[in-house]
Amino acid sequence: MEVYLDNSATTKPSEEVIEMMIKALREHYGNPSSLHRKGVEVEKLIKAARKQVARSLGVKDEEIIFTSGGTESNNIAILGIIEGNRRKGNRIITSKIEHPSVLNVFKSLETRGLEVIYLDVDEWGKIDINQLQEAITDNTLLISLMHVNNEVGTIQPIEEISKLLQRLKSKPFFHVDAIQSFGKVKLNLGKLNIDMLSISGHKIHGPKGIGAIFVRKGVKVSPIFLGGNQETGIRSGTENVPGILGLGVAAEKMWEGTNTHHEQLLMLKDRFLRRIKNEIPNIKINGLEGNDGAPHILNISFPGIRGEVLLHSLEQDRIYVSTGSACSSKKSSQSHVLKAMKLKDDEIEGAIRFSFSYNNTAEEIDYAVDRLKKHVEELRKIMMR
Repeated sequence: MEVYLDNSATTKPSEEVIEMMIKALREHYGNPSSLHRKGVEVEKLIKAARKQVARSLGVKDEEIIFTSGGTESNNIAILGIIEGNRRKGNRIITSKIEHPSVLNVFKSLETRGLEVIYLDVDEWGKIDINQLQEAITDNTLLISLMHVNNEVGTIQPIEEISKLLQRLKSKPFFHVDAIQSFGKVKLNLGKLNIDMLSISGHKIHGPKGIGAIFVRKGVKVSPIFLGGNQETGIRSGTENVPGILGLGVAAEKMWEGTNTHHEQLLMLKDRFLRRIKNEIPNIKINGLEGNDGAPHILNISFPGIRGEVLLHSLEQDRIYVSTGSACSSKKSSQSHVLKAMKLKDDEIEGAIRFSFSYNNTAEEIDYAVDRLKKHVEELRKIMMR
């Protein structure tokens, strides 16, 4: 049996997505910028995909810009706002547990003279609204925060932050990295004070190499590179047609099954967690449990065992998990997320992330726990020798 529990890193594309992409490669190969029928045909398909993504977010079609993925979406949101609105302020705010595609941009901007505020998080990975409020000044240009943390599944109080910003006279721009929450945790953009929001295709059973950014109408975002003015000039370059059409199908599928998927994910997570707590001693749950955390992410420390060793032990049984973010898991440094949450060194070293998909089954969960229990027992015995 193969059990894939690394869905926060990437998901398996659905059959509908694969079929659409193959059809795009075989039949819809025209350049959407071309004036002939083959080009116009593809342009219409891209418009339909844009509508699918917009509907899944509850926004207007023209507010969706296609990108190459989550990293580019985050970069465009942050750098595009800075370049297009620099006169508005010099202070920008984020948290200490953001994805590298946000944190590294902020670190770069710090070297360019911007004042960067990195918000602390508590032991569960949540920011303090009061600290955020105190950090906002009339000179604050941008706040960029993730909705769901990719390592521990903590859900940030985006709605509360939105209400806070609505009360301000001089409102900074608000960017939300929703790459881990899109399709799993509801977020009604129509009712929230969010200016930009990033999503990625391969986190929702869509293709890799495609993403999108929501840019609220009227928000000025400058392009970070120039070309043929595709995507209203914000993201130039010939469109990735198979990727865009695949993203459209994935977004539609997630939108149609949001409630069902959420319940399925919660059931799997609860089953997994209940058995782990009852059957494996000396563990630590990192992040919030139940409905207070994302339904698809569970981060657990197994003190006394190196997470990487446990990962490869599970791999022998065709169970695939992660020690953290896929963008940084191959590096030797400790997780910046778990360090910000003030975990002990052995808790950080022994952390494993299990992330679920609605494709997983109860049978897979039980098999994974059975094998996990066996490997933890064996590795702890070895460590005690």
